[in-house]
Amino acid sequence: LPPSHSYRGLTLVLTFLSYSSYHLSRKPISIVKSQLHPNCSALGPNPHNDSNSTTWCSWAPFDGDNYKELFGALDNAFLVAYAIGMFISGIFGERLPLRYYLSGGMLLSGFFTALFGLGYFWNIHVLWYFIVVQVCNGLVQTTGWPAVVACVGNWFGKGKRGLIMGIWNSHTSVGNILGSLIAGVWVSSAWGLSFVVPGIIITVAGIICFFFLVEYPEDVDCDPPLHHVMTISEKDPEAVTSKEGPLSLSGQSSVDHSHNPKEPAEEPEAISFLGALRIPGVVEFSLCLLFAKLVSYTFLYWLPLYIVNVAHFGAKEAGDLSTLFDVGGILGGIFAGLISDYTGGRATTCCVMLIIAAPMLFLYNHVGQNGIGISIGMLIICGALVNGPYALITTAVSADLGTHESLKGNAKALSTVTAIIDGTGSVGAALGPLLAGLISPTGWNNVFYMLIAADVLACLLLVRVVVKEARGWCGYMARQRGYVVA
Repeated sequence: LPPSHSYRGLTLVLTFLSYSSYHLSRKPISIVKSQLHPNCSALGPNPHNDSNSTTWCSWAPFDGDNYKELFGALDNAFLVAYAIGMFISGIFGERLPLRYYLSGGMLLSGFFTALFGLGYFWNIHVLWYFIVVQVCNGLVQTTGWPAVVACVGNWFGKGKRGLIMGIWNSHTSVGNILGSLIAGVWVSSAWGLSFVVPGIIITVAGIICFFFLVEYPEDVDCDPPLHHVMTISEKDPEAVTSKEGPLSLSGQSSVDHSHNPKEPAEEPEAISFLGALRIPGVVEFSLCLLFAKLVSYTFLYWLPLYIVNVAHFGAKEAGDLSTLFDVGGILGGIFAGLISDYTGGRATTCCVMLIIAAPMLFLYNHVGQNGIGISIGMLIICGALVNGPYALITTAVSADLGTHESLKGNAKALSTVTAIIDGTGSVGAALGPLLAGLISPTGWNNVFYMLIAADVLACLLLVRVVVKEARGWCGYMARQRGYVVA
């Protein structure tokens, strides 16, 4: 393969690894919740004294009756910080080297993830310790998404972007699955390791990313990436690549410009926040993602506890079963990308999946727990329908809008647009688990009604874009039949 193709594949693998490790480090909190406040009566009497307390094995301060509200506060601390930080992160991502920005964020994410787990070994029972760690982790994890989408968007054009990014976006579900399985190994014995080990993993991934990630195709010549070696112009000032032709193996351009050297083109300035909002479709997809991500992250943070409470599984078994939702997410992301590439209708694909997701959520809550086989099937279907639109908007749609024709070739908008869309979505990601913590004491049925309402709202917000896509299809069909002069 030509060097550019090799580095394209390397970039895809490294960004996949990077963001898988981000989600791997976020997942343990949902697995550990059931261990911070387990059913102590199932373990017998308190071996330390004769009291009849049913919370003797719980981890203070989560041993009170308000433990669900405290879990909601933990989730919200991370997600609110993540949502706020995301709007700022895209601006920094456009102005800093993506490789440094991404790898630095991964190292800090590993540190704060491990710090949460060290609370177990240091015997910390102060709520504010865990809240502060979650806030810091939420802020530094905002470095991930704008950077990886910008890198992939720089390397891949729009032709099959939906399918490629649908497959690539399975890193979210892969990270969730691995995070669940890794956290489940130690959840019942030493839950602190459920955080420390993922923290180490994302740190190692950050180091790998620092040494091998290639940000732009322009960084690639016939040698290793330019940030690892001296640039061509430093080695030989005469051997520069012109716009008219690539360098040949001899180091000379295919067109002779030795007597008429060109000044390097001035790079366009990074787009402003308001400028990014004016790109057609950014507002609609951002608001749609707010409600779509509300549903997805409620499952991410509360599904294991829901399975424990409703199906009466153990903490590890519930964590393992919850990974099926993410298996469905992998299939849904690929399917959504493939269909949207074939039809050219990103919004329509999202809308159809959201419409079908609403009744499937209702069915899962009411009949999904009637048998393990039904539960597995329903979880996979719900995961595909919920995460398909979420994956499509955060990847292919963000990349399309970040390179929209209205930008007139200015590629400096990709990270900012991605941050706006995902930042708005992260507001929903913060609201979902918080609302679940407040509503779940009134019954899990009410939580699912809230999720169904969010799905419907997400669909309604795309109506204008769907109508625009439908008109485009009608115009195309009319031209094909000769009714309209092209």
